[in-house]
Amino acid sequence: MSIDYPFSPFYVSMQLMQKIIVVCGPTATGKTSLAIQIAQQHRGEVISADSREVYTRLDIGSAKVTTQEMQNIPHHLINVANPHEIFSVADFQKLAKQVISEIHSRGNIPIICGGTGMYIDATIFETDFPSVPPNPELRLELEQKTTPELFEQLQRLDQDRAENIDSQNRSRIIRALEIAITLGQVPKTIHKESNYQVLWIGLTLPKDQLQENIIKRINNRIPALFDEIKNLHASGVSFERLYSFGLEYRYGAEYVQGKISLDAFKEILTNKTWQFAKRQMTWFKRNPEIHWCNPVSDKQKILQLVKEFLV
Repeated sequence: MSIDYPFSPFYVSMQLMQKIIVVCGPTATGKTSLAIQIAQQHRGEVISADSREVYTRLDIGSAKVTTQEMQNIPHHLINVANPHEIFSVADFQKLAKQVISEIHSRGNIPIICGGTGMYIDATIFETDFPSVPPNPELRLELEQKTTPELFEQLQRLDQDRAENIDSQNRSRIIRALEIAITLGQVPKTIHKESNYQVLWIGLTLPKDQLQENIIKRINNRIPALFDEIKNLHASGVSFERLYSFGLEYRYGAEYVQGKISLDAFKEILTNKTWQFAKRQMTWFKRNPEIHWCNPVSDKQKILQLVKEFLV
């Protein structure tokens, strides 16, 4: 899916727009803690833009912010969906816009924080999505194919979408194919002018530091992640559905089923998470309005940017 950022037109009426701060970037860069610090200083409320934090009971694998970590700052769009159900980017957009309006009505600042670029862009840029209802017969037909076969078909039909989707996320690939096949053409996602004045803050770290953070995060979540996966599966969430929740749940489920060893789990997850972080950077780098900062060495620069933006 290609994105054209319509920045030039909305500067014309910027002074009339409601303000939003976005804290984005790859995984394990400290986005949540920064968003909370900004919220503490400027009457902010945090909106999580994470495709897994929306689901209840996906706590460990998603590195979901805890109540203690929130430090009494209101957090939104966490635990709003059942893991048995599909939660789409259009669902996020609808809820996020409602929450943004409510936060502004209280005189507070919405701070969108997360690494799911599609969720953030859909909310900020008034994205229109093609309306395609589920097609049970088509889905049944697609279910007969392997995940690699499905991904290859998506590459043929919609190369842009294939570049920005998890090639192992079977449910999302099937939905993307359902849209393309139903419409009879590659759907064009339409981005309108933004109704918001936005300060974009992107967090980035040197390669060695980010890799170290990724490894530390993985090690700190063992064995709690495996217990979470076992509990989810015992409650009726299939392993196939768990695979769709991302890397931690996919390879954690492989370990729980005895398909890979603990060492293999760590190695695969570390490598795949690093690749995922690079894909996140590729997505966000297309946005020229993002101020890229090191969360440690550039902390004062970030806080000054926020202060000037809100004056």
